[in-house]
Amino acid sequence: MDKISGNALRGHLDAMVLATLARGEGHGFEIMQRLGTAGRGALELKEGTLYPVLYRLEAAGMIVGKWETGATERRGPRRRIYKLARNGKRDLKRRQEQWRHFIQIIGGIVEAPA
Repeated sequence: MDKISGNALRGHLDAMVLATLARGEGHGFEIMQRLGTAGRGALELKEGTLYPVLYRLEAAGMIVGKWETGATERRGPRRRIYKLARNGKRDLKRRQEQWRHFIQIIGGIVEAPA
């Protein structure tokens, strides 16, 4: 299967991140892993693609990020844990409705018999 990256993801990545966080909070690398798993290996995401999306969604009030607190057994720097905000839930619902409309219209055109 061909990899999906770059322009094919543009415009959809915000919705994909919101949908991933609707299933539970997570740090950036964890979110990237979930997207990779959900994409069945076809999504080609890089940290340089994901983190600007997280920062933009946080600045827009769609997600909330908090630094890890307390002692952890793992080594390494603190991680920022993200969760879906109330505005993000509303925005995700709107985006899901738009997506269903999009695939209905475009699918009807692309899948139409010749």
